[in-house]
Amino acid sequence: MVSFILRRVLVSILILLAASFLMYMLVAYSVDPLKDLRGSSSPNKDQLIVARIQLLHLEVPPPLRWGLWLGGAAGCLIPFANACNLGPTIANAQVIDLLPNALSSTVQLVTLALLLAIIFGITIGIVTALRQYSGLDNTMTFISFFLYSLPAFLVAVLLKEFVAISFNNFLANPVVSAFWALAIGVIFGAIWQSLIGGARRQRLAVFVISGASTTLLLWFMSVTGWFTTPGIGPVAMIVLVAAIAAGVTALVAGIRQRRALLTAGINAVIAVICYFALQPLFDVSSAGTIAILGLVTVAVGLLSGYLVGGYDRGQNMRVGLLTAVLSAALILLDRYMQSWPAYLAEGQINGRPIATVGSVTPNLDGDFWISGIDSFTHLLLPTITLLLISFAGYTRYSRAGMLEVLNQDYIRTARAKGLPERTVIVRHAFRNVLIPITTLIAFDVGALLGGAIITEKVFAIPGMGLLFSTGLDRGDLNPVMGYFLVIASMAILFNFLADLAYASLDPRVRVR
Repeated sequence: MVSFILRRVLVSILILLAASFLMYMLVAYSVDPLKDLRGSSSPNKDQLIVARIQLLHLEVPPPLRWGLWLGGAAGCLIPFANACNLGPTIANAQVIDLLPNALSSTVQLVTLALLLAIIFGITIGIVTALRQYSGLDNTMTFISFFLYSLPAFLVAVLLKEFVAISFNNFLANPVVSAFWALAIGVIFGAIWQSLIGGARRQRLAVFVISGASTTLLLWFMSVTGWFTTPGIGPVAMIVLVAAIAAGVTALVAGIRQRRALLTAGINAVIAVICYFALQPLFDVSSAGTIAILGLVTVAVGLLSGYLVGGYDRGQNMRVGLLTAVLSAALILLDRYMQSWPAYLAEGQINGRPIATVGSVTPNLDGDFWISGIDSFTHLLLPTITLLLISFAGYTRYSRAGMLEVLNQDYIRTARAKGLPERTVIVRHAFRNVLIPITTLIAFDVGALLGGAIITEKVFAIPGMGLLFSTGLDRGDLNPVMGYFLVIASMAILFNFLADLAYASLDPRVRVR
């Protein structure tokens, strides 16, 4: 393992050196950092040109200039030495000072989009594979190819028009008409009956129950003004936490596994108690408080599964962890909902919360919860844009992988031994489906951390993509190289992690 890591580090360094030299030469010979000054009518134009030449060392040939840049970039590998220098921009700002803010904006933007794309894409891909050539499969295949073919700027513009502007207008009079409540109920009924499947009578029952429930829920939300004063409430919280415990148990261990069900029940009870007990603490909470509570949640989930034990302690720990984390996320969601009316009342928001540009509202005065809602409303549309585009790839990969795995001999053997279908799919098939998807995730992480250039430009988010495009437009080489250094390093790192993940997912792969 050590020799493998050392070899990969050495090869990665060589790749970075060669790629950075090639990138530097291509940009240096294709852009003119003096373009704006050459067309300037300023009386001191010549002095400004000389100053910029000296600032960026433009009198030095590009190959030698790359060596100067490389010397400063090499200092970034020395921890605590304060020797990292990626050069100045044409505005005489240090690139090393611009990268943290740009990277932070991009990470906020792409993290949730990537996680949701992976979760929904893999889940729907597996479900459609299990219902091959059904109406659900054909519909999701059409939707996946349709979304995959849409350009990012078109998705962004459509979301601005039909989500942001329409929803903001709706909040002025948040009433759902009977027609729309019924139409949405029919749509949800059709979706749920396709997902659950079964005989015609069962599907019809699911369609009627889910459609009627959705219609009644929308009517209730409209009548009670839920859209302007949202919340989950104690009764719904208890019901939803119980549903999480039952669902996690059924998925991970099977509903008949008593120890797993006990573990999930313990975490559900703790979550309900914490929901009532922590409300005063939430009123004065900060990011640090929530982080500590998050660590405690993870510890309680793992510890409860370990103590309940049984012949499959690892399985019980997974059940406890998932139940605790999902229940805690539900409690946090309810607390954010409680701050929604105060956010709408802010003067800068003016009752129109869904933003179409920027990453934050300037000069917004609010607590931790108000700031969190503000970040959510600004990142909602770009996150959905990236989610819709990335979702299609994961759906197709997971569907194809599941269909291939289900035809393998070891799956037929597992079924012949009498294992439950849940165990066959979750424990045997799903793990092998993840092997090719691991490579896709590694590439996506590196690509998305590079910034969604078009999405960031449409929504005016100051991320890595905007830093790169602005530097390239202005002929500013050092920001482009700073962008390249971060993206190339992340791509190499996550591909290395993917190689290690192969050994964990597939016992036949060994890293030596």
